[in-house]
Amino acid sequence: MLAGKIAFVTGAGGGIGRATCQLLAKANAKIIASDCNVTSAKETIGILEGNGHMAIRIDVSNGKEVNDAFNNIIENYHTPPSIIVNAAGIIRDNFLLNLTEEDFDKVLNVNLKGTFLITQKACQHLVDAGKPGSIVNISSIVGKRGNRGQCNYASSKAAVETFSKSVAQEMARYNIRCNTVLPGFISTSMTEGVPDKVKDMFHSLIPLKRFGKPEEVAEVIKFLSSDASSYVTGTSIFVSGGLE
Repeated sequence: MLAGKIAFVTGAGGGIGRATCQLLAKANAKIIASDCNVTSAKETIGILEGNGHMAIRIDVSNGKEVNDAFNNIIENYHTPPSIIVNAAGIIRDNFLLNLTEEDFDKVLNVNLKGTFLITQKACQHLVDAGKPGSIVNISSIVGKRGNRGQCNYASSKAAVETFSKSVAQEMARYNIRCNTVLPGFISTSMTEGVPDKVKDMFHSLIPLKRFGKPEEVAEVIKFLSSDASSYVTGTSIFVSGGLE
């Protein structure tokens, strides 16, 4: 399904990023698994089907590291990746009156600026090479509805969605698509530390009455990465069990 395609996945060390790498590799894509923790990225590569995969360390909020990463990829594969999945993301939760400027900036830098830097560099290389591409950016249901204690995270994820829609409009003439996935409450290491009372609150609001799995988000990402979605761009897809 994705044979011959190269997929660059950020935040590939676990959760949705790792599940996405596994699913795209099963579809015969070559995977570039990137994470700020290169050990985790290498662990992801170690469980993938097929060969020709690569793990790299990258701080997505650092423009020089992003530029160096793409140069490294093109040096190794002799072509830019045609699938980009921006799954890197962090949380620094706190209530508004206690939220520090440092934690606000850190979340925006990784979740939003990182998505911008990776997307911009990917598009530059694809346009220069005259190749089509698919960019899938991970937002969140929180970016739609907000959430107590997550002013910074909600802001970053809301911005990712509108950023993606703008990119879709700009890049359509180059046959580069850009879509957004909005997961709901997904069982990952990031959500393990959420207090039980918050989990119970979310659980009560979800029509399907269960939390999602990373693999269920990855299935939607695979669809948006493939030619099966060739007429889909600028779209946001909820993977939230009916929670909106």
